[in-house]
Parts: sequence; structure tokens; C-alpha cells
Amino acid sequence: MSFLDKAKAQLTKAVDDHGDKIAAGIDKAGAVANEKTGGKHATKIDQATGKARDALDSLDGKNDDIGPAPAKPAGDPLRPDTEQPGLPTDPTNPATG
Repeated sequence: MSFLDKAKAQLTKAVDDHGDKIAAGIDKAGAVANEKTGGKHATKIDQATGKARDALDSLDGKNDDIGPAPAKPAGDPLRPDTEQPGLPTDPTNPATG
């Protein structure tokens, strides 16, 4: 068994044993990054945390260790769902349209 095989086996065991804690760490890191950037890169951060969760969850070939990302709260300015009215890209805003 090569070094990489041993490392993957240990990582798989860690994810199996502590998937909930790892998921919480991924979410916390994403929230901190989002806060530090002022929500400017929220979509990219959400994509990155989702891919990290998926990659760790699929190590053993089963998607059973790390659950889905928690739902984002409605109206959170750091994690906008869509474009917000009043922003410079809003053609209905007389100041910018």
C-alpha cells in the first residue's frame, strides 16, 4: 500500500467518524470568507464550500457522511439570492437607470 493509499484511507476514516464536525468547519470557513469579502464573492464561496463537501463526502464512494449545506437565511445581505433593487445594475432605479 502506497503512501497516498494510506493517506486516503485515513482521511476516509476521519470523514466517516467526524463528518458532522468537518462539515461545520467548512461552513464556518465559508462564512468567515464571505464576511471578510463583504458578500462580494458569496456565489463563488458557496460553490467552493459545496464542492469541498461533495469531495469529502464521496471519498468512500458513498454520499452519506456529510449532509447538504444549511439553508441560507432569507434577506441576508452578505448572501444575496438575486440582484437587489437599487443597485447600479437596476434599470428601474431613476438614479442609475
